[in-house]
Amino acid sequence: MVTKVLMVCLGNICRSPLAEGLLQSKVDPQKVWVDSAGTAGYHVGNRPDERSVAVAQKYGLDIGYQRSRKLNAKDLETFDIIYAMDKSNYSDIVALAKNEAEIKKVGLLLEETELGVKEVPDPYYGGEDGFEQVYRFIDQACEAIAQRLQNDQ
Repeated sequence: MVTKVLMVCLGNICRSPLAEGLLQSKVDPQKVWVDSAGTAGYHVGNRPDERSVAVAQKYGLDIGYQRSRKLNAKDLETFDIIYAMDKSNYSDIVALAKNEAEIKKVGLLLEETELGVKEVPDPYYGGEDGFEQVYRFIDQACEAIAQRLQNDQ
């Protein structure tokens, strides 16, 4: 059985594309399918932010092929695990849930780490350093998730 994991941020151009690409690079695609979405539809159809693409490329990942899409209620049925980048997006995801089972699928990405930080900061209005920090946070979380998924299978 394939485990379906969804990464969610606000616009699906900065944080969640990085999370999608990072987790994909760490798991067996035959066993884990990863996608991303945004709670807002500001950038539907657009490529990830050039700064996210650049920081991913710096570490050997290509996320430039991804396209932004808006989260929908069907995603809560389709995906087994849904990670929100921050509490605001968590609330927006949970608001779409039809039942307790769907709510239980949703968590904060950084709760998978020992960083002591619960939310991935939105780097959109910051400089390049923000994207580097976000990459490191997400990388640590995705490493922990990949290990757990491998142990569960």
